[in-house]
Amino acid sequence: MADVAAHAGVSVSTVSLAYSGAGPLSPETRAKVERAAEQLGYAGPAPHARALRSGRTGVVGVVIHERLQLSFRDPLMLRIMDGLVGDLGQMGLGVLLIPTPTGEPGERSLLETAAMDAAVLLRVRDHDDEPAIEIARRRGLPVVVMEGEAPAGAGRLEIGDRAATAELVRHLRDLGHERIGTITLPSGLDGETRVLTLEEALTQTAWTPVHRRLEAFADAGIEPCVVVEARASIVAEGIAAAHLALATEPRPTALVCQSDLLAGGAILAARELDIPVPQQLSVTGFDGIDIPWIAPHELTTQVQDAEAKGHALAAEVKALLAGESPEPVVMPLELRLGSTTARAPRA
Repeated sequence: MADVAAHAGVSVSTVSLAYSGAGPLSPETRAKVERAAEQLGYAGPAPHARALRSGRTGVVGVVIHERLQLSFRDPLMLRIMDGLVGDLGQMGLGVLLIPTPTGEPGERSLLETAAMDAAVLLRVRDHDDEPAIEIARRRGLPVVVMEGEAPAGAGRLEIGDRAATAELVRHLRDLGHERIGTITLPSGLDGETRVLTLEEALTQTAWTPVHRRLEAFADAGIEPCVVVEARASIVAEGIAAAHLALATEPRPTALVCQSDLLAGGAILAARELDIPVPQQLSVTGFDGIDIPWIAPHELTTQVQDAEAKGHALAAEVKALLAGESPEPVVMPLELRLGSTTARAPRA
C-alpha cells in the first residue's frame, strides 16, 4: 500500500480508503489509486488481514432448505439466488452455501462452525426448535428468514401464500369442483412421496409453506379429498404424487399443487392416464415459473417475482450488517388464470 501511495502521489490512508470504501474520495483520486495499483500489480489488502482489522469475514451463509441436488433443479430457487447473490456481490460479500442442519445429536453443521457475518435461511420448519435459528441465536449471528417465523431483531421476508392458495381453492369451488385434492411440498429432507390424512400432514414436522397452504383449504370452506406429500418439488415427484392422488376413489376432479413443477408433473401424469386436462381434471400450481413443456396449456397459478425476492433478502442483510432493525417484507402474489382449470365435469 505504501508503494501504491508513493506511485499515486497520495497518502497511505487514502489508499486504504480507496479499498475499504469507508470514507469519501473523489472519483479522480480513486481512479489515480486504481491506476497506480494496476501498474504495480497490487490486488488490494489480503482478505484475512482485512477481516482481522474489520472484524468482518465478508461472507454470508445461505442455508438451503433441501438437498442441493434438488434445490438447484428448481427454477424459482435459482432466480431467488440470482437476485440475492448478485446484490451481495455488489456489496463486496461472498456466499457460503450451507445444508440445512437437522438437529441430530453430534451433528457439526457449517452454520455452527464456519466464519460468516450473517445468514439467510431459505424457509424454516414450523415449530419452535428450528435448528438453524437456534444455532444462529447461540452464535449471536444476524439472520434473515424467508417464509417462516423469525426471531426478534431478524430480517424476515414473507409471501401471502395462505391467502393465495385459498384464492385458488375458491376459484375451483366456483367452477363447481367438490372433490379437490392437493399435492404438497416435502415436509422434510428424507421423506417419500406418499398419501397422508389432512391431520397427519398438519401435525407432522413440516416447512411453514406446507402448513399455510393446507390451512388455506379451511379458509376456502372445503377439505381436500386427498393429500399427497411429494418427496421433492420436482417434475418426477409431481408425476408420482399425481398417480397416487388420481388412484383415489372417487377420483378428484381438481388438484391444487404447491409448486408449478409439481403441477406440471400432475399434468404429465394425467396424460399418461388418458385423463384430459382441464375437461376431466383441473390443475393449479404455485410460483409462476416458465414451463413450456405443458403446451398447449398455460398453467393456472399464483405468480411471485423470485428475483425480487432475492433482492429483498439482500437488502435485509445489508440493513442488519449496518446495525439496523429491518422491517418485515411481504412480497405480492398475482393470480394468473390459464387453461388448466375449467368447470367440474358432470357426474
